[in-house]
Amino acid sequence: MGRITIDGESRTFSLHTDADLALWDASENRMSGKSKLSQRVNREIEKHIQKINGYYDEILYNEGYITAESVKNALDGTGKKETFLLKLFREHNEEFQLRVGVDKAEGTFIKYKRSYDRLSDFIRYKFNMEDVGLGSLSLTFIEDYDFYLRVERNMANNTVSDLMKHLKKIIMRAMKQGTLKKNPFSGYAHSQTEMVCRHLQPDELERVMKTHISDKSLCYVRDIFVFACFTGLAYADLCRLSEENLKTEKDGRMWICIERQKSKTECNIPMMKLPLQIIEKYRPERKDEKLFKTVSSGFLACNFRKLEKLCSVHHISYHCLRHTRYHFAA
Repeated sequence: MGRITIDGESRTFSLHTDADLALWDASENRMSGKSKLSQRVNREIEKHIQKINGYYDEILYNEGYITAESVKNALDGTGKKETFLLKLFREHNEEFQLRVGVDKAEGTFIKYKRSYDRLSDFIRYKFNMEDVGLGSLSLTFIEDYDFYLRVERNMANNTVSDLMKHLKKIIMRAMKQGTLKKNPFSGYAHSQTEMVCRHLQPDELERVMKTHISDKSLCYVRDIFVFACFTGLAYADLCRLSEENLKTEKDGRMWICIERQKSKTECNIPMMKLPLQIIEKYRPERKDEKLFKTVSSGFLACNFRKLEKLCSVHHISYHCLRHTRYHFAA
């Protein structure tokens, strides 16, 4: 049996080995003699002393304080929490992924993965390290990361704000589990730029609809854009759209009936002629029950830029097209 004492607090632990009390030297805290039993027990004692010293230094560096309980837990491997920033971020993302499709969205998970990558890039750039201890985090670290995103990565204000929110969530996780005592975000001030949701003017939407497009992929993105303009569906809901969501009333009019992924509210949208034509256009390309094939947000954004140039439209985005629908419907 061994004992760890720090600042008057003591915890005992087992070496998981047998000893002969008749050979115990209390003054040296070792077994006396050169028997195989004495040598084996003394080796275990030395091994545990090295482990305890190592855990002591590691915990003190990462957390800024030390207790006999924390050292004992580290020695036993019980109650251990991640004490490194990226490790804790990975733990968060792994748990988040398990909830995708239950109460979390795939798109949000992808954003957290990208946020992890940006933070990992910064740590390598700034410290030439693969990870940093939670105990080493400070306001300087937070401000340096903010500066890196703005200057080295040339990111917009609201993008920086979103990435900092993700980091703050990981910091709060560390504080809740007791591996971080002081909030490094204390004193950090940042605000998002107010977004102005711009809708397309009627002549702009008409140019998008009537411009001849020979590229098949770009034409598909244009059709998805137009479909969303006339239905107001979020992209996550559009990707889930299937034949089950198309309902025909007694008067022959067709509706989209779908539960919004974000709000979980039922939504009923009357179908106009053009959206129906787009559905029929891509019917031969279906590989499952979904009405449209799924493409990434990055693919959409890239092709939106091409549409802007081709159709002489100032700005196209998915939020823009949804506001276009609501503007025309008002």
